Amino acid sequence: MIDQNTLFDQLNVMGLNFFTGVPDSLLNDFCLHLVNNVPDCQHIMAANEGNAIGIAAGYHMATGEIPVVYMQNSGIGNATNPLLSLTHPCVYGIPLILLIGWRGDPAIKDHAQHKKQGELTPVLMEDMDIPYQVLDADDTVIEKFQWAANKAKELNAPVALIAKKAILTQKEKKQEYAESPLMNREEAISAVLDVFGKDAIYLATTGRATRELHEQIMIHGFSHEIEFLNVGAMGHLSSIGLGLAVGAPNKKIVVFDGDAAAVMHMGSLATNGRYQPKNLIHIVLNNGVNESVGGQKSSGQAINLTAIAKGCGYETIPAFVESKEDLQKAVKQLAESNHLSFLDVHVRQGIRKDMPGLKIEHQHAKSALMNYLNK
Repeated sequence: MIDQNTLFDQLNVMGLNFFTGVPDSLLNDFCLHLVNNVPDCQHIMAANEGNAIGIAAGYHMATGEIPVVYMQNSGIGNATNPLLSLTHPCVYGIPLILLIGWRGDPAIKDHAQHKKQGELTPVLMEDMDIPYQVLDADDTVIEKFQWAANKAKELNAPVALIAKKAILTQKEKKQEYAESPLMNREEAISAVLDVFGKDAIYLATTGRATRELHEQIMIHGFSHEIEFLNVGAMGHLSSIGLGLAVGAPNKKIVVFDGDAAAVMHMGSLATNGRYQPKNLIHIVLNNGVNESVGGQKSSGQAINLTAIAKGCGYETIPAFVESKEDLQKAVKQLAESNHLSFLDVHVRQGIRKDMPGLKIEHQHAKSALMNYLNK
């Protein structure tokens, strides 16, 4: 892996001094260097990749500089509209460098949710007229960034660098968190399962929460047919919950969202608030970081999620909760209100090292849930 201090010194020489994007595990060390060493006036962590393209476009128009936009390749979908209708040379022609972590690289085994995205990543660049190179060796990273800077300036358009595994991150991520009296996600999930029991439908957000819900369902002796594990589609879980709640009005739908995921597509709160499904409870497990991709701080604990949800029409309690007792009390109170409900639960950072991987057949799991709902 290339030394990040050396890389950023060279980026500065190239005039690449502004960064925005969404963290990715394959760009972990690059992202952590940004968080720890680059001031906010030169680095903005965006809610989603489309936002990042907009931020980059605005910064370029204000300064004439070429921004760097970082993301996982799963975020290309969020970025496609502004890339084609804002930055493409047939519109405004905004030069920028896309730095894309290549999950689902066909040369490397990866999870099912990354497979198709990995296959299509180079194809999508070609279809969007975005020249690209692959970062596949430490000793050519700086050279390829220089190519990207020159090409973006020459074309007045976006160009891309697609990073393979272990080029901009260590093979093993090392995360250290301070001791905290807060619950972890597993304890919070377990406390909610204790309240609603086996008759509710439980949804878990992208990342470690899917594994944790899956294991807690088993520990509680419930059937896995009452769970939906959102292994991809980050930020869309509460929308899935809305669809389930409308389609299955006699079932309580419990959404275990993440803070970064909830912020990524926050407009879904407004949609949920407009249509008011009484059987949906939206719980954000808020640890304030993007934990599964390296632990960079999110906006989750820097903003008032409860006030935002209340403004969108959710039934809420006055503030976030932190203890098991307060969590269960709040869940019972909201459940009895018979309204669309929201709860912000502050949990501690950290991932259990012996958490087993998720071993499910996705279409079988979908069929099991559908069969259960249609009994």
